[in-house]
Amino acid sequence: MKTLEKQTILTSSSPATPKVWDICVIGGGPAGMMAAGHAAQTGASVILLEKNSRPGEKLLITGGGRCNLTNNELDVRTFLKKYKSNDKFLFSAFSQFSVKDTFAFFHTRRMPTKVEAEGRAFPESNKAESVWKVMTDFIKEKKVTLETNAIVTKIMTTQKDGQDQISGVKLKNGKEIFAKKFILATGGTSRPETGSTGDGFPWVAELGHKIIKSDSALVPVSIKDTWVKKLQGVVVADIKINIFQNNVKQDSKKGKILFTHFGLSGPTILNMSKDIGELLKYGEVEIRLDLLPSLDHGMLNAKLQELFKTDSNKKIKNSLSTLVPSAIVTPVIELAGIDPELKNNSVTKEMRMKLIDTMKGISMDVSGLLGTDKAIVSSGGVSLEEVDFKTMRSKIITNLYLIGDVLNIDRPSGGYSLQLCWTTGFVAGTNAGINNT
Repeated sequence: MKTLEKQTILTSSSPATPKVWDICVIGGGPAGMMAAGHAAQTGASVILLEKNSRPGEKLLITGGGRCNLTNNELDVRTFLKKYKSNDKFLFSAFSQFSVKDTFAFFHTRRMPTKVEAEGRAFPESNKAESVWKVMTDFIKEKKVTLETNAIVTKIMTTQKDGQDQISGVKLKNGKEIFAKKFILATGGTSRPETGSTGDGFPWVAELGHKIIKSDSALVPVSIKDTWVKKLQGVVVADIKINIFQNNVKQDSKKGKILFTHFGLSGPTILNMSKDIGELLKYGEVEIRLDLLPSLDHGMLNAKLQELFKTDSNKKIKNSLSTLVPSAIVTPVIELAGIDPELKNNSVTKEMRMKLIDTMKGISMDVSGLLGTDKAIVSSGGVSLEEVDFKTMRSKIITNLYLIGDVLNIDRPSGGYSLQLCWTTGFVAGTNAGINNT
């Protein structure tokens, strides 16, 4: 079914002349709220359309409900390297609104932040609601008109100077909204329960934009081994995650993992998930965890010998917790084929060697990736060559701006996704609002 429809705008002499907003923002997520607030700050009249009963639903679940709002890498060029080949597109936008500007934005609105491992920045309160409140207060303060439960069903276009432009949108309830400029912030396809269902992709495709197929980019990994699922909720930090296929190492990263009822999650696993998904197309994938990457086999052997000698009468399960998290001790010992109740003075050299091999390469088989309903972000979206990143304006539809997850930009977890929303939202809102004609 076509979502676009040609529309003749009523003239000002008509008694039924509709209100024409300076700017209409479609999508009330983080990018949309940032864009709407900054557009209104220029003096433009702004309406923000949100399909849910309140804006920022997805914002409330980010970072496990704590909201990893950015990453504390203050050098723009270094920060942008995390976006890989897309960095050349983003430099202009990030030069206008960087990580420093994000911190300033929240700090001046009395929301203190803190920086944790790998530069991840969170609200000091540890609550995503703190970020949500800043953003909702921001659009109220700037007098943005917010319309919730506003489900857009059609994009209406008209001709101006021989080119198609958007003239308005139709809502599910039959209402029509007209504006001079439109900012599309409808998100990707991750976490559809929050409203991220890729609504904007067919609209911009019909307007002439090239859409790169949307796919899950950061998703948890499902594991076949039942022992993994028994560790639900256990977090293991400072380990090395090795990905193997056909007994050949394909990828390796150090970081933190979270055991879940379905397998593995956590920042490092999420960042490796896309590559794991690619490998699964060609065969079985195995994950091997090195629980003590700072120790080689010889060093670990010496440490275990010393430990077993010092605690000779203790049970092995009670001694290993000094080396690895206690929650994972019993599975490690059992996978090594050793009785957890065995005393240290009864551990043979053969047992010790097997235990070392297990601790340096505890193995599990991947059964798959979870779907887009569990994705943190999704890849795919509008081709970047079709967007002017100095303004975030479409190169095809001159009164359309494209921001946030609508764009085809892969990024890792760690605050990079929300920073993309803050930056593109600021750039689009400010530039759209500067000239309201």
